[in-house]
Amino acid sequence: MGILRVLASSMARISTFRSYQIVLLLTATLAVVSFYYFGSERHSFSSTTKRIKQTQASHNANRNDVDLSLGARMEQQEGKAAVEAGKEDTAWKADARFGELENYNVLMMFTKVDKSKGLQEKFQLAMRSMAKHGRFLEGEVLTLHFVSDETSRELGERMLPELLLDATFQYKVVFHDVSVLTEKLFPIVEAMQKHFSAGSGAYYSDAIFFLSVAMHHIMPAELKRIVQLDLDLKYRSNIRDLFQEFTRFPPGAVIGIAREMQPVYRHTFWQYRKENPKSRVGEPPPEGQPGFNSGVMLLDLEAMRSSVLYNQLLQPARVAALAEQYHFQGHLGDQDFFTMIGMEHPELFSTLPCGWNRQLCTWWRDHGYGDIFQLYYQCEGPIHIYHGNCNTPIPDD
Repeated sequence: MGILRVLASSMARISTFRSYQIVLLLTATLAVVSFYYFGSERHSFSSTTKRIKQTQASHNANRNDVDLSLGARMEQQEGKAAVEAGKEDTAWKADARFGELENYNVLMMFTKVDKSKGLQEKFQLAMRSMAKHGRFLEGEVLTLHFVSDETSRELGERMLPELLLDATFQYKVVFHDVSVLTEKLFPIVEAMQKHFSAGSGAYYSDAIFFLSVAMHHIMPAELKRIVQLDLDLKYRSNIRDLFQEFTRFPPGAVIGIAREMQPVYRHTFWQYRKENPKSRVGEPPPEGQPGFNSGVMLLDLEAMRSSVLYNQLLQPARVAALAEQYHFQGHLGDQDFFTMIGMEHPELFSTLPCGWNRQLCTWWRDHGYGDIFQLYYQCEGPIHIYHGNCNTPIPDD
């Protein structure tokens, strides 16, 4: 009996052990079958990972497409690259990511903005009002060029996405290094600076205030037109409509610009006016020549490049001769240059309606010209852009 019990117990243990082995064998077999089954259905680990990456890439691509349709194509990831490209004259060129879109180019000075709360507030008002009223057609893009120092550029990159959040049009932003442009400009404008800058010398840093004068020399040939704007503006109309003024240029005109709306140049040309009492120089509109204000300018770069007369007027000898003829000594940079050559060659300019640069400054009314001030200051017609020059508050809508 004892032997039989031992034998029975041993057989039970062997049976249990074999059952355990069978379970393990079945489990392993199922694992192999499952691997090949799912592999045949293209659901391996590597292909699943690939599918996840493709899904993420598709999601990112779709998100980028939405951003583009809303105009939110800020160059945040390539901001430094854009500045570096500016050093090689490639940042001005059309962005291939926008295909065959028609570009409307505007340019603003954006230097030392990081150090001025006032400039930041003006910038906010300008960009928000531009976004509010801007309307462009399908296939068009507004390209915003900012000439900036590094710290102001960083500030602008942070501010612009919010300021242009409500824009219904496509846009892109390009920042240009002010030091690079100054290096290119200085040899061209050095001789004229002493006639149109504060002080008696030609300061290297002041060259940038003559950017509009020689922009056709430093832009690539494919960029044919650009609008240069001050920061202290408030837009009340579609900025796209301003570009239509290019089509109204008379033959020979290279620049569109509004009249100065104060007797600034009546004062500046006082000696010439004394020697030429019948001259229209410095007289109020519509018959007089009150000079120009550079807060809003349409620069036909192609026409500027091809105009023999305009490029002759950039030559130091011609500038000096005109400055002597008109006894001219200014301090407002490009505005003074355009005003002076406009007295001699008005055919180079297309006069914009005052509503495209409705200047608000009244400084000269309280400094000796109150009796005639209104002759310069009046502006009939719709107001498209308010210009808060000399820190004048801009009216609310």
